[in-house]
Amino acid sequence: MKKPIFTVLALMAVLSLMLSACGPTPTPVPPTKPPIATTAPPPTATAAPKPVKLTMWNKEAGEPLDWSIAQTKAFTAKYPNITFEVVNKGVEDLRNDYQTAALAGTGPDFLWTVNDHIGVFAAAKIIQPAEDVFGKDYFKKFVQPGNDAAVYEGKIWGVPISVGNHLMLLYNKKLVKEPPKDTDELIKMGKELTKPDGSQYGLVYNLNEPFWLAPWMGGFGGWPLDESKKPVVATLNTPAVADALEFLHDLKYVHKIVPKEADYNAADSMFKEGKAAMLINGDWSLSGYQTITVAKVVDLGVARIPKVKKTDKWPSPMTSGVYFLINKDTKGDKLDAVKKFIDFMVTKDVQVDFVKKVKGRLPSLAEAAADPAITADPILKGSFDQMAVGRPMPVVPEMRCAWDAMRPNQEAVMGDKAKPADAAAKMQIAAEDCIKKLK
Repeated sequence: MKKPIFTVLALMAVLSLMLSACGPTPTPVPPTKPPIATTAPPPTATAAPKPVKLTMWNKEAGEPLDWSIAQTKAFTAKYPNITFEVVNKGVEDLRNDYQTAALAGTGPDFLWTVNDHIGVFAAAKIIQPAEDVFGKDYFKKFVQPGNDAAVYEGKIWGVPISVGNHLMLLYNKKLVKEPPKDTDELIKMGKELTKPDGSQYGLVYNLNEPFWLAPWMGGFGGWPLDESKKPVVATLNTPAVADALEFLHDLKYVHKIVPKEADYNAADSMFKEGKAAMLINGDWSLSGYQTITVAKVVDLGVARIPKVKKTDKWPSPMTSGVYFLINKDTKGDKLDAVKKFIDFMVTKDVQVDFVKKVKGRLPSLAEAAADPAITADPILKGSFDQMAVGRPMPVVPEMRCAWDAMRPNQEAVMGDKAKPADAAAKMQIAAEDCIKKLK
């Protein structure tokens, strides 16, 4: 019995092995791999901005200078890598010193100065065209004549900080209820307000300074230069210029509504002391007539210089402003920093702050000019209205020839030593001689 049982068990074992051999091959299990790291590497540290020190020459003084320095500090607080050295210079010193420095390849990185310098610096090729730095579209945001007063040979050379620098009619509302609208009213009111003993005059202004002649030139249809001609030509020997000279002569000798003598300081003092009902002066003077002491005597009003009755034209005072000009050698990181600072200075908030802190100045930014800080202020609104009928002061070098030619001949007319037509002819000759020497 044992043998058969063993045989059966052996056969069963063989059969089991055979069945296992015929079954499917088991799928191999791959070896376990280590997990892939998903944690990002630590970020690379951002390099700190490169320190940049800018040098700016600034023509301002007093309150405007203090405000401009405060803005450089506010800007540095925002951009700590950009710092400033502000050097204050008078207008003429800035002009002469910058020419010398820039022609030698040195000088400041940029300027805060008057538009008078644009023509001289551009002609000498020591500043960069602002429109090349910022692009033409950049200048669409500024009020006129802010851009026009910075144009030389078809290009804009400066970015306006503020606009104006124009003459206007200032009047004491304690003596004048409504300002005269035309020259006939001016003369009539002037006679009524002028006292025979000379203790009060209807009108005062800087009698012998050509800048005060320029508005009347425009009002009678003239102008000292024709900039459309190449080269620029003087246009002083014209009936319009002679008429303007005659008008000012007659205010003194025929109508007798202005003093026999008055320079800038004398006219300013007479108005502050209540000895003049009306004054022709510039926007730079407005804050001086709004001090507590002066306000006791003068209730200031501002209006346009009266329209010329003969021509039905508004006198056109020369307008300009204050501009940023960029050194021809300012490039790279310094140029980028200058651009950033200028952008900061022509934002609405900074421009409105300028108007509030620096009395009498008008902003260059159109958006700021529409702010209630100006539109609700009768003094600033009057100034803005006057500027609107002004004409940009020529920035060409030939304008200096015109000024130098006008001054002595205007003095001769106002001294009753020359006839207006003869003075205009002599102005022309002197200006032409000077322009020839420039060429």
